Amino acid sequence: MKEELGYCGYNCHLCAARSEDPEIRKKMVEGWKKIFGNHRYNVDNVKCVGCINKGKHADGNCKVRPCALEKGVENCALCTLFPCDKVRNLITSKREMMLSLFPITSSISEEEYQLCMKQFDSLPNLFKILINEGKLPLWLKESVRCND
Repeated sequence: MKEELGYCGYNCHLCAARSEDPEIRKKMVEGWKKIFGNHRYNVDNVKCVGCINKGKHADGNCKVRPCALEKGVENCALCTLFPCDKVRNLITSKREMMLSLFPITSSISEEEYQLCMKQFDSLPNLFKILINEGKLPLWLKESVRCND
């Protein structure tokens, strides 16, 4: 599947909510309940086209998407107000997620990580965009693993 980043830097193309298979979405929803304690999703309402596309979006409460659309930015990292309060809590790395959700993450399986968490690894994408746009020093490209 073609790489598709959300406005916040999330890897929409990796998200199981994009799957046509309801069993995959069901496993993801069960994982979200276990890992994040999120009980508002079910196999039907979690189906999502990805935030940069028109159609059904799983997170109807997201403040980032409407803001990015209003400002006409391809990604929040390109906004003059980045990082604002709307996106700040969405900036994360897989290491940060694993630690911030510990001890729950000590018992998740690799399948649960792949279905439920990997799409939220936004930090490498945001760094890459900021470096490519000249907003962060180029020397960071060598010291920050942007394709992590």
